[in-house]
Amino acid sequence: MRIILAALFFLAFIQRAAAQNTTPLPAIVEARTKSDLEADKKAASWAESLALNDPSKNARVAALISTHLRAIRDWHNTHPPSSVPAGINPVTGLALSELDRQVIANSAQPKSYHADLMTGLRYELTEAQVEAILDKYTVGKVAFTMKGYQAIVPDLTAAEATTILGYLKEARERSIDFKNMNQISVIFEIYKTKSEQFLISNGRNWRALYKSYTDALKAKKSADAAAKAAATPR
Repeated sequence: MRIILAALFFLAFIQRAAAQNTTPLPAIVEARTKSDLEADKKAASWAESLALNDPSKNARVAALISTHLRAIRDWHNTHPPSSVPAGINPVTGLALSELDRQVIANSAQPKSYHADLMTGLRYELTEAQVEAILDKYTVGKVAFTMKGYQAIVPDLTAAEATTILGYLKEARERSIDFKNMNQISVIFEIYKTKSEQFLISNGRNWRALYKSYTDALKAKKSADAAAKAAATPR
């Protein structure tokens, strides 16, 4: 079914391009072939990073990842921002940006895309290995963002850290259904907002904590610049 859907999406893409007469069909096919090879290469690299020492399992994991990457790409390519009507963000009241509309379009993909990948990975791998694959997809944003919270809130409690880490892991898993880092960052922003709201509800003055953190960074940057200037021979 996944293969059939992918083929239909690709056919629709070719037909649209042909109708608009914007790109020669050979160029579209060539771009598709190149993209497929890139997805396969990325999937193979991620699977190999697990050092499974089982060629058959390694191949199955790589196939799961590649299939998902291709499906997400095809949905993205056949559902541009223009497929979502212009409107406003109901939270901010601001007009939807092109990125907002693309995220909305991509979020409407069949739930089976996500389910097939996660079910397959969890069948083949341990939970730690599954997380390692998700970290590859999101370039380690969970650890990086968590480190940021720990720097902004130096006395972050174990309970607070556990809750925020849970939000970030949820963001990471949702992010695998989006095409690029710009879209992934939008998904993480949703959960960063939830994390900050959680801290505020837990009695933390987030605005003051963040200001203190940024002020300290600026002071360090200025001090480093002054020290470098003083050490430079005149």
